[in-house]
Amino acid sequence: MNTPHPPPPPRRHGPPPGRPGASRATGVMPPPMAPPGSEVTALYGPEFAADPHGVYDRLRVYGPLAPVEVAPGVGALLVLDYRAALDLLHDPVTWSKDSRVWQDTIPEDSPIRPMMSWRPNVFFSDGEAHTRYRQVITDSFDRIEPHVMRGHVQELADSLIARFGADGEADLISQYARVLPLLLFNRVFGLPDSYSDRLVSALSALFEANTPEEAAAGNAAFESYIGELAAAKKRERGADLTSWFMDHPAGLSDEEVIHQIVLTMGAGHEPTTNLIGNALARMLSDDRYYSTLSGGALTPRDAILDVLQNEPPISNYSAHFPTRDVLFHGTWIRKGQLVLVSYAAANTQHGRTAPGQGGGTGGSGGGAHLAWAAGPHSCPVHRPALLIATTAIERLTAWLSDIELRVAFDTLEWRNGPFHRALAELPARFTPIVPDQAGATPWKSSPSSSTPQAATSTARPTASAGSGQRPG
Repeated sequence: MNTPHPPPPPRRHGPPPGRPGASRATGVMPPPMAPPGSEVTALYGPEFAADPHGVYDRLRVYGPLAPVEVAPGVGALLVLDYRAALDLLHDPVTWSKDSRVWQDTIPEDSPIRPMMSWRPNVFFSDGEAHTRYRQVITDSFDRIEPHVMRGHVQELADSLIARFGADGEADLISQYARVLPLLLFNRVFGLPDSYSDRLVSALSALFEANTPEEAAAGNAAFESYIGELAAAKKRERGADLTSWFMDHPAGLSDEEVIHQIVLTMGAGHEPTTNLIGNALARMLSDDRYYSTLSGGALTPRDAILDVLQNEPPISNYSAHFPTRDVLFHGTWIRKGQLVLVSYAAANTQHGRTAPGQGGGTGGSGGGAHLAWAAGPHSCPVHRPALLIATTAIERLTAWLSDIELRVAFDTLEWRNGPFHRALAELPARFTPIVPDQAGATPWKSSPSSSTPQAATSTARPTASAGSGQRPG
């Protein structure tokens, strides 16, 4: 793997050196900015994971777009500029989401294929097909009232906290942020909670696989779970997303229903996990948030907005392919070439706020951000995602009001990969809490809390983070 390094100066759209006859007037494109055989900055591996913003800063010498490698042997152009990103995202005529022609040019075993291969879903469709799929998803999620969604998250969060509350320490990624969205998806898509562990184990095996065999086993388990879910809902509908997908007036085929379910679970899991984890890391490493747990001014929502601006959970995506050769913000791009939008680089084009430093808008657009993308392909369910992440963090910090990191923030390890900004783990410690009796809440701090009121209370938790009191 090549170490990211300062790229050469950008080559603009004038005649290439040594090619006096080639010019804009003749319509002949210049060669790639990085000549064949030269090193191109890799957006994967530990170097990029450790300091992605340093890589973005070095890439800016190219201008609004820079050549990168997103997997071994797989190149792309990365949009770094906020205005250029908006221009691309709002132009579905010049830019297509259909990856079928492109994917035939990359190896079958490329690690990028699972994220980039075409499927009949809202991510990889254009025009009427995209509108149809998107309407199914937005209409179905709109049928879940916010207070119902919040209640599900609170209940499932409580069940997870009960598993590690008495330990006094936990990895908030593997034991909380990564699991909670899957428990929620299992429920809102219509299966009993008893199925949730199957979904968690299948996707964990798929996302954390170290070998092709492990990935295949995880994928097979996930397909089995999805198959049982679809079969159960075909037999008997319910008040759930799967049933609403099936019965939507758009009239999805069985295959289309399956693909929208897989997309919603897969695309919803990773960003939501990372949003919860990155926001918790932000809060627990920044004194401005520490006081929040005892009545301070900043809240979990502030941390989430901070992360969306500075460390978006999906950093680089919005894969697009030009429908024709195009000169875009000073760079010639060939028809069908892979172009990705760097939400992280565009957001922080004019600076970012590091944990522990003073607040401010920073970034581009006076605090505007592209964490949900923009235009017709923006995230169709960003409001539910915000509600889920906010509620999850409020619940955790309300129960564990003295929670803190066990390690320094700058020693946290970030997962490798070109698309996400994701912590490998988030070790934390807190005063242990235990339920008054098996399966009951509220909890009491241990080893004390022996008053009759604490021992007999059965009220449901109600306090929010920032109150300085545990719920109940």
